[in-house]
Amino acid sequence: MKRFELKSRFSAVGDQIDAIQTLSEGIEKKTPYQTLLGVTGSGKTFTMANVIQKTQKPALIISHNKTLAAQLYQEFRDFFPDNAVSYFVSYYDYYQPEAYIPSTDTYIEKDSDVNDLIDKLRLAATTNLLTRNDTIVIASVSCIYNIGSPKEYGNFVFEAMTGMKIAREQIITRLVDLQYERGEFGFHRGTFRVRGDAIEVYPAYQDIGITFELLGDQITAIYAFDPITGALQNNGQSMDNFILYPAKHFMTDPTKSMDVMAQIEKDLAERVAFFKSQGKELEAHRLHQKVTYEMEMLREVGYVKGIENYSRYFDGRKPGDSPNTLLEYFWEAYGDDWTVFVDESHITFPQIRGMYAGDLARKRTLVDYGFRLPAAFDNRPMMFEEFMRRIPNFIAVSATPSEWELSLSEGKVVQQLVRPTGIPDPEVEIRPTKNQVADVIDEVKKRVEKHERTLITTLTKRTAEDLAEFMQNQGIKVHYLHSDVNTLDRTDILDDLRAGRYDALIGINLLREGLDLPEVSLVAILDADKEGFLRSDVALIQTMGRAARHIEGRVILYADRETGSMQRALDEVRRRRAYQIEMNKKHGITPMKIDKPIREKLVDRDVPDEEEFIWKSKHPGFDTMPNIEVEGLTPMDKKRLAKNLRREMKLAADDLNFELAARIRDKIRELES
Repeated sequence: MKRFELKSRFSAVGDQIDAIQTLSEGIEKKTPYQTLLGVTGSGKTFTMANVIQKTQKPALIISHNKTLAAQLYQEFRDFFPDNAVSYFVSYYDYYQPEAYIPSTDTYIEKDSDVNDLIDKLRLAATTNLLTRNDTIVIASVSCIYNIGSPKEYGNFVFEAMTGMKIAREQIITRLVDLQYERGEFGFHRGTFRVRGDAIEVYPAYQDIGITFELLGDQITAIYAFDPITGALQNNGQSMDNFILYPAKHFMTDPTKSMDVMAQIEKDLAERVAFFKSQGKELEAHRLHQKVTYEMEMLREVGYVKGIENYSRYFDGRKPGDSPNTLLEYFWEAYGDDWTVFVDESHITFPQIRGMYAGDLARKRTLVDYGFRLPAAFDNRPMMFEEFMRRIPNFIAVSATPSEWELSLSEGKVVQQLVRPTGIPDPEVEIRPTKNQVADVIDEVKKRVEKHERTLITTLTKRTAEDLAEFMQNQGIKVHYLHSDVNTLDRTDILDDLRAGRYDALIGINLLREGLDLPEVSLVAILDADKEGFLRSDVALIQTMGRAARHIEGRVILYADRETGSMQRALDEVRRRRAYQIEMNKKHGITPMKIDKPIREKLVDRDVPDEEEFIWKSKHPGFDTMPNIEVEGLTPMDKKRLAKNLRREMKLAADDLNFELAARIRDKIRELES
């Protein structure tokens, strides 16, 4: 069994030592619920890493947003470089779910733009779970969504060995069964190509290619190579064996397909008869046409867009059964011998709790109007009660845990109130909202002179974007950060802030929890007196905590009155500041500047020239279109680029930038001609 080995130049100190010991003992005693209450900057992530090493149990760490999950992934990857640290979040850069609006008779087909790099990381996570005993998965709440059965996924493997007797056609058929696509020109993740007596495969979950060399009907060698350069890995040595896992999570067993198809057709006939008995001929015809077409696609190619809506049939689940999620992969691999950490639990738990109801409302309309069979209800996120039953235990981690978490932990609350760096909570100042924009710009410029960074929070995305553009025109290097920014771009933007490419970031809710930005010395909260979710006491405490990693950290609240939330937040921040200062005096601690290197990128990626436009269009100040060499693109690249450009054309038109929209239109026509 491979052990978890934590590697860090730091050692646990102060409150961390007691927290690690207490939480580890709770896990060993199978205590179901524990809470770690730790102030910002107290090293909660380091405590979690030490608990994993001390207990030697695989772990699932759940975060409420992709940005924080990405930061945690980078941190744990550094802590456990020799173990399987994985990243599992939604793989959509753009997602429009299937929906129907009865009032306008509008059907919206599912449309999505899958990020291949994140898809690779998701597949790597499930593969690690089924093949290794030293896995840590950092996930967003997408871990409670249906991804297909781990048994089916685990059964669909191709285990190749040197000397194995197998015909070339059999290997090709097996790869197609695993949902790998054959492509002689575009070699990318999830594809394979045939080169004479060799078959090259690009696993969907790895950054290497695999060559199976054959002589007659026998595999004579298995090589790993760099898909870009073609250079052989492992000093050119052949591997004894290689296990290839599927390219997709939703897999269908051909041996069960006849029974499954028969059951789907039976349910279809019953549903069509139901609609006709209600006098709903249109719904009956619509459902029969749609399902019949999708069944034909499944018979021919084994996969169809929207296959997840039939997952219950292939998984062998009954109506209403809990979906197969990432949690099922943990149970399949480790039984109940694993640990769950819920980071920023005060907001992650409510998010998990609310997912099911929103999904159900959308699906009900689709089913009622004949767009989907009732089986679509079972392609869903977990209900909160199902989630709680499927985790063996949890440790809620937060600077502001809710009453629900504290009560569930029944007094088993571990506190980390002292920062090892000695840095106290920031001083807080309240200023009037009049001329708040001009005032915050002056404050940012003061920080720029000292090579420090600033975070600014607004109430809406549009305000964040407009303010970013205005400040940029004032000569400030600034960027906005909100949920519309692509997942991988978010971590790059945060790294660019730390590196000095930006002087300030403007956001809404993503600048609230957990971000580790020691260069930030000022947090400015605009319209702090607007009571609501974004200006609640918990939100204010969390946002102000972003300045607690800098010795000269300060917070400015722009408000014309002191709300109840502001008062409670100020009281708590001042209490924590006083406690840290008292501990510093008691133990002779001198506050130290945090010197933390910028971590490696979430994934290594280059932005191709033809995609530069798409990236730039999401950044303030972009109004030009780079040269795109159409002649150098493959048909697949042209189709993908045209789709992305069409979306950007609409965005440019919405912003009344008709000249840019026209140039994009001309480029689309050139690509499609």
